[in-house]
Amino acid sequence: MSSDTTPKAPLTNAALASLPKAVIKPCYQRQTIKTGIVHLGPGAFHRAHQAAYIDSLLATDNRWGICGVSLRSASLKAALGQQDNLYTLAIQEREPRYRVIGAFSELLAAPADNAAILARMASPDTHLVTLTVTEKGYCLDGSGLDWQHPDIQADLADIDNPVSAIGFLVAALKRRFNQGTLGLTVLSCDNLSDNGHKLKSAVLAMAQYLDPALSQWITHHVAFPCCMVDAITPASDAALKADVAATLGVGDAWPIKREAFCQWVIEDNFSGPKPALDKVGVTFTGNVAPYEQAKLRLLNGTHSALAYLGSLLGLETVYDAINQPALAFFIEALVSEEIAPSLSVPDALDINAYASAIIERYRNPYIRHLLAQIAWDGSQKLPFRLLATVKDNLKQGRSIKRLCVAVAAWLHFIQRQRQCGGKVVDPIAPSLLACETVADFLALTSVFGELADNPVFIAELHAAYQRLAGMTLATAKLHL
Repeated sequence: MSSDTTPKAPLTNAALASLPKAVIKPCYQRQTIKTGIVHLGPGAFHRAHQAAYIDSLLATDNRWGICGVSLRSASLKAALGQQDNLYTLAIQEREPRYRVIGAFSELLAAPADNAAILARMASPDTHLVTLTVTEKGYCLDGSGLDWQHPDIQADLADIDNPVSAIGFLVAALKRRFNQGTLGLTVLSCDNLSDNGHKLKSAVLAMAQYLDPALSQWITHHVAFPCCMVDAITPASDAALKADVAATLGVGDAWPIKREAFCQWVIEDNFSGPKPALDKVGVTFTGNVAPYEQAKLRLLNGTHSALAYLGSLLGLETVYDAINQPALAFFIEALVSEEIAPSLSVPDALDINAYASAIIERYRNPYIRHLLAQIAWDGSQKLPFRLLATVKDNLKQGRSIKRLCVAVAAWLHFIQRQRQCGGKVVDPIAPSLLACETVADFLALTSVFGELADNPVFIAELHAAYQRLAGMTLATAKLHL
């Protein structure tokens, strides 16, 4: 890495020709691309994953430029606005690769750009709306749309000036309905089980409340396919900025990084034009569920387990955690004994090879994935990543001992944050911080649901919670 601190000229369209030959650049004329996709939530994962696939697609089909819409902050619009909406994707492996992504034709930010956002979503040229707004961005409770959520309440009061992602979708679909504009697919790209169906249900619920005719029209004219996405994308940091500037010779206000592995599986269910993403590595399938479940339980589930156990041991990254023998042994046993047996996968997916590949991805020393980042929003993540597996195993009489250790680690993580005055990033943080016992946590029905009344789960969780008390690196093997 260069120690040169001289300010660099920004990455722009004009600078592309002067970049080093090893840097991969857009192989299409950016000024010719049209906007066919609106994406809600253009954070690091979207820019490292879906936008990279679209960037490849634009080389042969210019209809699919992305309008990125930030629902909460204008910081990305400001950062990339000075560099023609270009940014750098660093693929971090033994021989790092650098790629400039040009897929964004436009960046907008709510609430200042609400009129432009809705106009773009309702445009006849827009055929795909995608989302990465995290689990909490869907404003769901245990039964569907959370009608008491303040953002949903605001949307119901003034749908033409929406706040939530669901509100933006309903407001845009209302415009398309009134205009008679057909041909829209709405694609959730979040790690949310059965994401397409849950998104459709939430949208239809709000639409039905506002106008039953709109709900009926959406049912017949808008597709909500499910999908599964996978790529480890650590948060950007100052070191990445310096590395990119030294390599490219220009400054990038917000580069992002990712491991080499990348996967996108989409249900083949579209309304109107469908981007030929299968030509650039995407899998279209009639049933996403087995792929989604394998990823949620094997990768996301073990990620969360490592995050909470590793944090309790004072570790910082996934790499640090998986290189502790006690944790590695625990994760491998968790996978082989309790997670893999819960899965039913297609013949095309070798579950043992897939699980082994995940562990090897964790061992990549060039990916610095912070445990603290993974630990965020546990109340939203654990029901899908760990507790669903617990439920299945209980029904089948399989072990839940190690799954309960991972859940108990989350309880200890929250308790420790409360005791030291640390921050808890979670939509129900006040409720979590008020919990002092396992019973208090179990009373959070939005998290534990029916499991709170299951005597086997209660006993195993209490035992695991007690076992983790006082765990250190030196004693981890005994506690786990």
